[in-house]
Order: sequence, then C-alpha cells, then structure tokens
Amino acid sequence: MNNDNALPLTDLADGEEGIILSLAGGRDLAGRLAGMGISLNAKIRMVRNSSGLVMVLVGETRIALGHGEGEKIIVYRTIPATEAERAPEPKKRILVALAGQPNVGKSTVFNILTGLSQHVGNWPGKTVEKKEGALACQEGDLCIVDLPGTYSLTAFSEEERVARDFILNESPDVIVLLANAAALDRSLYLLTELLLLGPPVIVAVNMIDVAESQGVRIDIHALERSLGVPVIGMIASKNQGLRELINRIISLDRGELSYQPRLPDIAADHQEVFLEIKDLLRKNLAVQTRHTWMATKFMEGDKEISKKIEESVPPEIWNQLKAILLKHEDSLHAVVGGRYDWIEEATRSAVSRFKMGQVVMTDRLDHVLTRPLYGIPILLAMFAGVFFVTYKVGYPLQKGLEWLVSAFARQIQPSLLPFPPWIKGLVVDGIIGGAGSVLTFLPILVIFFAVLAILEDVGYMARAAFVMDRFMHLIGLHGKSVIPMCLGFGCNVPAILGARIVESKRERLLTIFLSPFIPCTARLAVLTFVTAAVFAKQAAVVSWSLLAANILILGMTGMIINRFVLKDEPMPFIMELPLYHKPDMRTIGMVIWNRTIAFVRRAGTVILAVSVLVWVLSYFPHGRVEDSLLAGIGQFIEPVGRPLGLDWKMMTALLTSIVAKENAIATLGVLYGVGDEGLVRVLPAVMTPASALAFLVVLMLFIPCAATVAVMKREMGSWTWFGASFALMLSLSFFLGMFAYQLAIWIGL
Repeated sequence: MNNDNALPLTDLADGEEGIILSLAGGRDLAGRLAGMGISLNAKIRMVRNSSGLVMVLVGETRIALGHGEGEKIIVYRTIPATEAERAPEPKKRILVALAGQPNVGKSTVFNILTGLSQHVGNWPGKTVEKKEGALACQEGDLCIVDLPGTYSLTAFSEEERVARDFILNESPDVIVLLANAAALDRSLYLLTELLLLGPPVIVAVNMIDVAESQGVRIDIHALERSLGVPVIGMIASKNQGLRELINRIISLDRGELSYQPRLPDIAADHQEVFLEIKDLLRKNLAVQTRHTWMATKFMEGDKEISKKIEESVPPEIWNQLKAILLKHEDSLHAVVGGRYDWIEEATRSAVSRFKMGQVVMTDRLDHVLTRPLYGIPILLAMFAGVFFVTYKVGYPLQKGLEWLVSAFARQIQPSLLPFPPWIKGLVVDGIIGGAGSVLTFLPILVIFFAVLAILEDVGYMARAAFVMDRFMHLIGLHGKSVIPMCLGFGCNVPAILGARIVESKRERLLTIFLSPFIPCTARLAVLTFVTAAVFAKQAAVVSWSLLAANILILGMTGMIINRFVLKDEPMPFIMELPLYHKPDMRTIGMVIWNRTIAFVRRAGTVILAVSVLVWVLSYFPHGRVEDSLLAGIGQFIEPVGRPLGLDWKMMTALLTSIVAKENAIATLGVLYGVGDEGLVRVLPAVMTPASALAFLVVLMLFIPCAATVAVMKREMGSWTWFGASFALMLSLSFFLGMFAYQLAIWIGL
C-alpha cells in the first residue's frame, strides 16, 4: 500500500472509499471509534461530506462524525465510487441479561418475552432506567433484565457503566447478545468482551429480514460453528425465533448444549506484552478476578479498570505495569485489531454481503432527510403536523371526554344529597372538577406519545440530531442533544435523564439546564386548553407564537451560558445512524401504554391528592372560597401577580402547578367552582385575553414540576447550578409575563 495516498477522512469526496491507516486523538477517542467499527484496516466509504459534519459507512453501519473527529482518521484512498455504484425438572429461576448495542431490537424482544409483567424502575443509586420482567415456562422461570445499549464494555456513559457493572457483579446465568444481522461485524464487537467474562452467551442475530433486503445473507449454522456458542436467527418484529431463544436459554443453563467458545486474541505482535501483563495481574490480584479481561481493558487504556488495578496491586507492580504500557503505546490498536481479526475469521464463511456502493432505501431517504436544505423544513413540518393533529383530533376528543366527565358529575349529584354539603363539594368540585379535568388531557397526550414513539422506532430521531447539529452548536451543544430535548416535548423528566447519552460533562450539564424550557405535554395540554377556551379561532396562532417564543428563549439562554459561563472542553460528534425500518407496532404500543399508564397513575395519586388538598383549603374554615385558607395564601402572593394581570386564583393555580403542571387546570376548576359546568365554558368569563396570555407565558417558563426539579438536582449534582437554574426560570417567567400582559393590552388583544 502506497502511503503517499494517505489523507484525512474529511478529504474524501462523497462516494469515495478508503482503508483506515491510523487514528489520532488519543486512547479515549480511538476506543470510542473502535466500538462503532472504526478501527485500523477497516474499509470506510464517505456518504456525505459537509462543512460541519461527515456521514460515513463502515461495514453496514452509518455513522455521523464531527469534522474535527473526521480529520483525526487517516485513510488510504481506494477505488472512487461512481454515481451508479452508490447505489420437567423442578423449576429454576434463571437470570437472563439482554445485552446488545443500540438499535438492535432489544426492546422489541424484551416486550414480547415479558409483556405486561415487566417492571420499570431505576438501578440502585442511579438515575438510569432499569427494565426487568418475568417469563414463566414449564421448564423454568426466566427473570429477564434489559441492559442499557452499549457498544463495548468501556464505560463512556452512565448506561454503559450500568450494563458492565451488572454483568461483572451479578453474574447472570445466561447472557443473550442481540446482534443486528445487517451490521453483524460491529454487533459482534461486544461479544469479544462478553466471552471473557464467564457467563455463557447466546448470540441472537435479529432483523434477518432487514439484512436480506440489504443483500446480506447469514448462514446461522456456520456462524455457530465458527463462534463455538449457540446462535439463532430472529425476526423479533414478526415474533420469529423467540420460542427457539427461550428453549436455548433453558437448555444452555441446564448444560444440555455444547458450549466451547472460541475466544478472541490480541494481535500477534503484542502477544508477549499481553501475556506479561496478564501474568502480573494473575499473581497480584484475587483468584476469582477475570485476569484475561482485565489485561485487555488495561491495554485499551480503560481508566476505571486502570484505577481499580492501581488500588489492588502493590506500588512496584503498578509502576511495572505502567512502564509496559508506556513502552507499547499502540497496545489499544493491538487489542482492537485482534478483535476485528477474530470477527472477520468467524464471519468469513457465514456471511455474504452486498458491495458498499450499492444504493439502498436508507441511502435514498438520507439523501433528502440529512441535507439541511430539505431536512430542517421536513423536521419542522413534522412537529407542525403533530400540533395540527393535536388541535384537529385531540382537542375535539378532549371536549367529548370533558362532556362525559361533566355528565358523570351531574349523574351522581342526586345520590350525594343525603350527605353534608362539604361531601358533595369534595366529590363534585374537588375530585371530579380537579382530577377529572386533568384526565381529559388523555387524547392529546396519547397522540403525542404515539407520534414520538413512531419517529423513534423507525430511526428518524438520529437524523433529526444530524441535521440540527450546526444550529445546536450556536448554543454550545451538538446534534446529539436534540434527542433528549425532543423527548422533552413528551416530558421533561426523560429529557433530563436522556441527557446521559451526551458524553461531555459540559454539554450534559447545559442540556439539563435548558431542558425545562422545552414545553412538555402537560404544558402543551394546558396551553391547548386555555387558548382554545379564551382565544377561540385565534388559538392556533397564539399557541404557535408562544411555542416559538419559548424555543427562542431557550436558544438565547444557551448562547449566553455558552458564551460567558461554559467555555471549555471540545465537543466530539460521534453517533450511529441506524437503518430505516418498518415501525414495530408492538413496541410502539408498549411505549404508548407505559407512558399513558404513568400519567393516569399520577392523575390518580399526586394530582388527585393535590386537587383534594386545594379544595379543602378553598372550602374551610367557613365553606366559602372568598375567605378560605387558600384565599389567604393566594391573596398574600396576589401583589406579585398584579403587574401581570393575574388575580389570586390564577396565582394559586401557578403555585400548585409546581407539583404537576396539570394541577393548574385542576386548581382553576376547583377555585372557579366549575362543577358540572365545565372549565372551558367558565374560563372566557373570568380571564381576559391579556391575563390569559400572561398566565400562559408564566406557566411555560415557570419552575417545572416537582418530579423534574428532583431529577434536575440529582443529575446536575451541584447546588450552584441547580440554584442558578431555579432563579433564572423565576426571573424570566415574571418579567416576560409582565411584558406579554402589557403587549397584549397595547395591541388591544
């Protein structure tokens, strides 16, 4: 190979191909790239080379890189592509870990196997979501844990750390590695580490149909012989291969299957170095330690493993280990190269694949969706479509549901006549008027949950991050932060938790700081409710204006913080672009179901409790709202609301919205005593357009709900940042609410 043709990856034109010669940027970047298939001697094709980002194809995986990261990858240019080329024993509890890289169909498999028996919580001491479920079989009971997606067992994020710690500490009986049939080489990279940890592994090659549509053929039996571990082919979205997977898990746990894995090795030129490090660890660490795995991670430069070794061995041994590593600085490439050599040998006789230049459906779609000229208008049009459907479909359904709630209130009133008046008021105004009003949000929420779940499932959200990267840089973030922020339109809590996918601490902190400015479905539901009631035909214009102002404030806030507060740490952009595929309705249905049930539970617990509390405070001690305990609280803070045109009832509604944003409607329903009349009919009589506008501005920018506040504090890990965020939201909501009120009066709204 003539190294005179070596050049940075970013010098390749669209469609050109190359062989990776070297990787600069240090061990962290090289390790991260290796987990996604970008390693020495790998073949790579340039799909899109723009000024800010590049999109490349490695194997069958599309990856987006920042221009700075692309310049650190040196390649040897090969054949340029033309335009045409682009083209029944006693039951046993079996602990099963579902592992795999992102976008391999793990959630689909988990949902099918566990159904409604699954439990969603958090890992102990973590904010990472933990999914576990049970499957009862005649041969044994499976306890299935869905581990967070991870490219390797080098922990770059909290999710990857959780997945690694579970396998190391819990020692599951069986690990099921989900592999993407269309990108098998990359998926098997994780297997090269799992095989060194001890627990038996089953490889489930999923999405066989997607691979075949891309021209990839996999001989499952040949792959099983090459790997020495059980391998099954699956199409989880069509429920194919799941029964065989269950049978294999049980048989492997019983020792009825042959399990003789062929273990990966280090590149031949570093074998002596590896054996020397492994021998030192074996002599100085506990017997049960996984010495082979620890030695490879040490050669990779894994910081956490290196620290653990330093704390566990004598100082003179640690110095000796460091000296070996310093002498062989290319040890990371030896480990990665050995793994990919092992993968190539294992798949050589089992996989036949299409040429890299072949044009497929994903190429055609990405040709449009990832270009800023088309991609950004399409993204905005999609969100516009969501709000259009919400108004045209969701709001009429909401009104119908509100009519049913009001009819129910009228129906039960006669049966409450024998009871004291306060009982009737508690049931009709407190419970039905409060929590019942919130339940009418369900049509709006379900529509939004459904659309967002579909976009996530088909692979579009990664493209949204790609096209938005240049604009996100203006506020100090890159495109990957778009994904959690889009989740914020559903709920700010998963948006803040989703910021964990952002590796940079600086960017993660800024993403969390800005996420509460994203209007969640609860805020959007209140916005829809109030604007439709008060502004009637102008409701859509008012809502769009408020949403646009909200996003503008988010952008300006981010620009100021990025310019004057957070000014260090570069922002590498590395992200997989999964193949587009048909939506899996089972997975989408489970997402909608879980999110809807979570909302209904909250309406039946927290919101119901707040509604009852608000009603009690508004009734006692004299049975009249005007001189109640709540009136005293509201009247105490009413002077703050006067410059905004808000009376004490509206201020009280904003105060109770801190518990849950939906409480704003519940509180207004109680305080205005809507009962069986319905809040939609009452609001126009008690709110002027100017007051309603100020109320909505404050609500959109005000302190988020209690759940979001709690998660923000935990994720930020700093009282300083948390307090600054709190103070900023209070200040912005007050001054901009006052501005909106005066502006509305001035234009005669």
